[in-house]
Amino acid sequence: MANRVTVHSKLLKSLRFSTVHLTHSSPPPPPPQPNLPRPLLISSLNLHDTQKLFSSLPTTHLLRASANLHAASLEPFVDFGTWLLNSKLMDLYLLRAPIFAALRHTFYHHFCAGEDTVAAGHTVRSLHSAGLSAMLTYAVEYATDNESCDRNSDAFLHKVESAKSLPSSSVSSVVVKITAICPKKLLERVSDLLRWQHKDPSFNLPWKLDTLPIFSDSSPTYHTLKKPEPLTPEEEHDLQLGHQRLQKICQKCVEANIPLTVDAEHTLVQPAIDYFTYSSAILYNKDDSPIIYGTIQCYLKDAKERLLLASKAADKACVPMGFKLVRGAYMPSEIKTASSLGFESPIHNGIQETHACYNDCASIMLDKISNGPGALVLATHNVESGRLAVAKAHDLGMGKIHQKLQFAQLYGMADVLSFSLKNAGCHVSKYMPFGQVEMVIPYLLRRAEENRGVLSASTLDRQLMRKELKRRLIAAVF
Repeated sequence: MANRVTVHSKLLKSLRFSTVHLTHSSPPPPPPQPNLPRPLLISSLNLHDTQKLFSSLPTTHLLRASANLHAASLEPFVDFGTWLLNSKLMDLYLLRAPIFAALRHTFYHHFCAGEDTVAAGHTVRSLHSAGLSAMLTYAVEYATDNESCDRNSDAFLHKVESAKSLPSSSVSSVVVKITAICPKKLLERVSDLLRWQHKDPSFNLPWKLDTLPIFSDSSPTYHTLKKPEPLTPEEEHDLQLGHQRLQKICQKCVEANIPLTVDAEHTLVQPAIDYFTYSSAILYNKDDSPIIYGTIQCYLKDAKERLLLASKAADKACVPMGFKLVRGAYMPSEIKTASSLGFESPIHNGIQETHACYNDCASIMLDKISNGPGALVLATHNVESGRLAVAKAHDLGMGKIHQKLQFAQLYGMADVLSFSLKNAGCHVSKYMPFGQVEMVIPYLLRRAEENRGVLSASTLDRQLMRKELKRRLIAAVF
């Protein structure tokens, strides 16, 4: 039977310039997740058997990874590198070329999948041979005009097309940033208007499509302190173009039967991102398996409340919603923005509050998907969060429906957790960005920030990698 995506009449009207076909007449190819039976999840994680953890990684990989993570943990080194990459010295070709060459063979090689889809495909296959899947993302972050948005959209479409040629279980989803396919300034304007409507429900937004709840009562609205002007006709047209680009990507994912994950970003533009995500999910998420996943950043104080509101509304509308839970990656800028406007930070006051919020959200969603529609990606580097989720999934018998749950970590980070989760019977993916070195510098700087210092996210990985290298050396000698 042919699959059909039902299109809301309001969307058809707003996308009157679109040439996207929202139906397809042939059945989709088999889903990317493995269909082979899996045992029930092991209820605990083994994090200390380094021989088993790193059995799929050659010694050269461990040596390179250990060296890169050690360098990233040196705070003076990270401070200097951050200053250098943001300085005007990068405008000088004689300096830029060797710096990019050094970066390409160190941090870039460690944290990124390659410079194009071909290189990324090789990395995905290598990852797949180690028993892990990929969340593949074209690493462009911000666009300022329609020309660059069109170019980025074409790159995302090509990414989905190339993913179809990879082993069916090797790509668990493709990832898109809305700021790459709709101008950032327009997303800020749309977010302002959505925030004002949350303050004043009588405020009319004639362009607004059906969506799920975007705000909660505790959501900060300090970004919008006065009533914003309506969108101009040109802005409305550009907003329609942004929707069209996302619809094309969604439709390509439907045809390939590969889920699409929409990344979360700064709270300055997050309302517009959620609006794009949820309005598309209403159109494309059918039956029991979502194609569109939204992202909830659990370091935000309103995360749990927003997740509950959106999830309940999706259930009421019979929309199987997929969510990816993360802690968050924009803490310095969020704190700075709130402080500059004289408001309290939207981020939890301490790391333990963030952990508690993440674990609560994970528990809520595990209960939900174990007995109903929807799906969940637990993107975490926190070992305790992994332990709690695995234990709960085991108690719920979720090894039988593993396609509804997967764990994820960033490529080049938290390998110990990734392999221990895989060994426990979980479906595990790595978030794998690809693109030219110059393009991924903002991403690399965020990864360097996460790994700096003796209490960094990579401490456990570095310790156990050194332990395994020592074990292999002794085994080779004796």
